[in-house]
Amino acid sequence: MRVILILPVIALAGCAQLSDTFRRTPAAEPATAAPTATFGAGAARTAESYDLTSEAERQRAVSAPVDAGAERLGQVIVSLGNAAEPGFWLRSSLVDQAGRGRVETADGQSVAVDLLPGAGSAQLSLAAYRALGLSLTALPQVTVFGD
Repeated sequence: MRVILILPVIALAGCAQLSDTFRRTPAAEPATAAPTATFGAGAARTAESYDLTSEAERQRAVSAPVDAGAERLGQVIVSLGNAAEPGFWLRSSLVDQAGRGRVETADGQSVAVDLLPGAGSAQLSLAAYRALGLSLTALPQVTVFGD
């Protein structure tokens, strides 16, 4: 009785091995891989194309006099803020209300910025990053001063 139940299973398994023997049309060519999307050189954007500040504005921000009476608000690690938002600004939780100030890097470079209140991690504008000579992928620690 068991043999009768097993024979159809064995016969069906053997049919899969013979399927190509009785085929009259040649097998289809294997499908080629779908082409991958590539970005053309024209789609590339540079930091210079997003930074809308003039050379004169950069010079004013970098050469702004350091106020000896400026209040040291603290140190934060900054990331690059919204590149489409123009100007020199810092958005940080160290700031309670909008005002003027400056940020200074560990190597002593500083730039005048608009201080904006924020929540979470601090963000520094593209123009300020470039004026300080920072790599756009860097996460530098800066000291924040409020006027």
